Amino acid sequence: MKSFLEYVADDIIRKYGCDLSRTAVVFPNKRAALFLSEYLARRAGQPVWSPAYITISDLFRQHSTLTVADPVKLVCDLHRSFCAQTGSTETLNKFYGWGQLLLSDFDDIDKNMADADRVFANLRDIHELDDVSYLTPEQRDIIRRFFSNFTDEHNTELKERFLRLWSHFAAIYHDYNRRLADQGLAYEGALYRQVATAAAQSLTSASQSPAASPFSASSGSAAAYDRYLFVGFNLIQKAEQQLFAALQREGKARFYWDFDHYYMQHHEAGRYIARYLEHFPNELPVDADDIYRNFQRPKHITYISAPTENVQARYISTWLREQGRIADGRRTAIVLCNEGLLQTVIHCLPDEVGKVNITTGYPLSQTPVASLIQQLITLRMSQYPPRHLRTLRRHPYARYIDDAQLTTDLPTLTAHSLLQWLTDVLRQVATRARDDAPGDPLFEESLFRAYTLVNRLRGLAEDGDLDVDIITLQRLMSQLVQSTTIPFHGEPAEGLQVMGVLETRNLDFDHVLLLSCNEGNMPRGVNDSSFIPHSLRHAYELTTIDNKVAIYAYYFHRLLQRAGDVTLVYNSATEDGHTGERSRFMLQLLVESRHSIRQLTLQTGLSVSRLQPVAIAKTPHVMQLLHDLFDIRSAAGDADAPLLTPTAINRYMRCPVQFYYRYVSGLKEPDLPDDEQELDNRIFGNIFHEAADLIYHQLPQRIERPVLVNLLKTRTAIERAVDEAFHRQLPNVPYGGLHLINREVIIHYLRQLLEIDLRLAPFTIIGLEHDVSRPLSVGGPQPFETTIGGRIDRLDLIHEGTPQERIRVVDYKTGSQRLRPLPDVEAIFQPDQLRNHSDYYLQTFVYADIVRQQQPPAAARPVSPALLFIQHAAADDYDPTLHFGREPISDVADHAARFNELLHEKVDEIFHPDMAFTPTADANICRTCPYARLCGQ
Repeated sequence: MKSFLEYVADDIIRKYGCDLSRTAVVFPNKRAALFLSEYLARRAGQPVWSPAYITISDLFRQHSTLTVADPVKLVCDLHRSFCAQTGSTETLNKFYGWGQLLLSDFDDIDKNMADADRVFANLRDIHELDDVSYLTPEQRDIIRRFFSNFTDEHNTELKERFLRLWSHFAAIYHDYNRRLADQGLAYEGALYRQVATAAAQSLTSASQSPAASPFSASSGSAAAYDRYLFVGFNLIQKAEQQLFAALQREGKARFYWDFDHYYMQHHEAGRYIARYLEHFPNELPVDADDIYRNFQRPKHITYISAPTENVQARYISTWLREQGRIADGRRTAIVLCNEGLLQTVIHCLPDEVGKVNITTGYPLSQTPVASLIQQLITLRMSQYPPRHLRTLRRHPYARYIDDAQLTTDLPTLTAHSLLQWLTDVLRQVATRARDDAPGDPLFEESLFRAYTLVNRLRGLAEDGDLDVDIITLQRLMSQLVQSTTIPFHGEPAEGLQVMGVLETRNLDFDHVLLLSCNEGNMPRGVNDSSFIPHSLRHAYELTTIDNKVAIYAYYFHRLLQRAGDVTLVYNSATEDGHTGERSRFMLQLLVESRHSIRQLTLQTGLSVSRLQPVAIAKTPHVMQLLHDLFDIRSAAGDADAPLLTPTAINRYMRCPVQFYYRYVSGLKEPDLPDDEQELDNRIFGNIFHEAADLIYHQLPQRIERPVLVNLLKTRTAIERAVDEAFHRQLPNVPYGGLHLINREVIIHYLRQLLEIDLRLAPFTIIGLEHDVSRPLSVGGPQPFETTIGGRIDRLDLIHEGTPQERIRVVDYKTGSQRLRPLPDVEAIFQPDQLRNHSDYYLQTFVYADIVRQQQPPAAARPVSPALLFIQHAAADDYDPTLHFGREPISDVADHAARFNELLHEKVDEIFHPDMAFTPTADANICRTCPYARLCGQ
């Protein structure tokens, strides 16, 4: 099959020879130039002086003294014109979104050479529309019917607001264009209008004086050529038509149209080319069947429905291995209607594919640099909460950033200061990564693109153009990242072609695989949002949805017209935003064409089954791991540190499989839970414990009432302790937002703790953050020795008005739970009592019993376990001592024998080789288990 560009190359060489230095070939996009250049060289058979290859946008820009401004700059200047013409004080933050909409309308008006004053005529004054001789009767009827909606007696508030806004649009339009022109700038539509207007005006003067033409080679313009060859265009906007006509009148324009007679009559795909052929005749013979009658030739067309997007991508390897598609190299194309599939498609290419040319860019949003920028902005906006700071430090590029850079103080957080900080951080990443990770092109390109983007915004902020708040800046940054791609480097004219729909223009293939050919992708879900209603758009011949659909109809049919092997795949699922509906063009082809089309369905080949938790046997390997961790003879590390903690035993009672994952497999939970509230509670508790420890270390060991009274009279010592605790727990993180609130709450809690102790005084502090442990024998078939213990928040000695003194093992609790007393010691080891915090009982009982056993016999005192809940300790008679039923546990010795008996039974069970780790049946435990996805409960 001979491609369209090969016919074009033959015609160019035949008509103009090999010296094409004064020829410009104009394409809708750049991709086709590489192929045409090769065809020209092949057809000539000798050295060729290559023509200039330019896009239609390049052509317009070459003939204007104006520069198309940055898109963000354009909206910012439009905001100034809006405020100047309406007297509005609306901020750029609120204006930005609909400013983009208004700019799009202005662009469309100019590219279609519409009269803005007429389009934005004041709807209140119907007489302004009396002179409508330039409109057809149908257009006049459409406009009058539309305006009548605004002249009835029942104007709504919405209509009034629309009228007020509409009445200013023409003034805004003119002021905006003047504002940009004064800076030598324009939006693309305005530049197109300027060039097209100059071209039209030059027609008369050029006939009188050829040197006056802006397109004359004698004018000295570097961009002037003897001829312009327009290749492969479809819809031509009116500004482009005027330019084409001007060049045609000068004898400099030639046109090569790519179409098929199949869709040239009464078909939306050929709507525009059929209209233009009369005015811009084709250089190729339109009656040549080998060029323009290929669509109805025999083709192998297959429609395939797939249950998911990924299944489509996985089908690629099967498709490529059939019918010599890999061997045909660049004659084979995979076209992505949904370019979000690119990453999956790349990974699904089989190893046999040697060379691949990817024409669609890699999305910047899918690179680690994009997530780094998002995390950096979130960190600054949230005033350094620990979750965001630690999440950022886990980012793969965080190792290139100094902590000082992350936590550097910005006196005022503005868009400009944030952008300046971001550019500094990205520059530091680039500098440090240059030596650490050289030769990573994706990293280097994505970092360069991101830095360029941020630096561009910083420049606009410095110049005063971009004056937005941080939230708007974050949205704008996200929008720009989403629209930015990283081009692939390679040899475009070789190998399998992977491309988006727009890149297929002017190119032909023997084998075509079209993925995600769904309604909404083909045609692309067109956005008709505009301030100009559809009826007025139609009347003034502006762009409508119908235009956009017709453009995609052409892309679709043109891609298929010369291909002999076509496979169209669509997603049949109706979830995750997909309609499950194949493209209307597929249905149209099925009904109207004479081709026999196979229809197949892809299946995953997998049956979905729920993962069921299973018991984990204590194999010899598992037992060896247990001994390595808990046997004193095998365990490495600090010999005095407890190997078995109450936390581990409680985890086993909660769920043996959870114990297995955490200790035997060594799968540690994340340092910080995903839920922000849980994170704050944990850090809150840590800071409170740290502050309490600092306060009590400042006091004498025996604490009398006057000491506490003096401490409570002033906030200074308490505040210093809290500030120091914050610094220790969150180093290099300044106060802000939630931290300031937490600081005040912790100060309040510390004062409440001191007031509780004031009622208790005098008493003696024995230890703070006190570590305790003792040996523990493990029985069963494989006995060994371990140690059990942990850290006590506070160990004190209290006097209760009797000669008898009592030692308390106190654990501080800052949560809001209310403890329900357990009935007896057996309940501590019953899993169904976990909801009543039997795990708290186990921990304090273990600590209290260790303290009891380690007392000198001659000076032994009662030891009682206590849980001090700060939030519920305001009552004068509050007593943190644990209870069994209504009875306080004044001395753990009263229950020690039975407690130790049950403790040994539970520990022996943990290490018994015949007792597997079985999953819990309690769904409530599974809901908060970090390993729930692993076991499938």
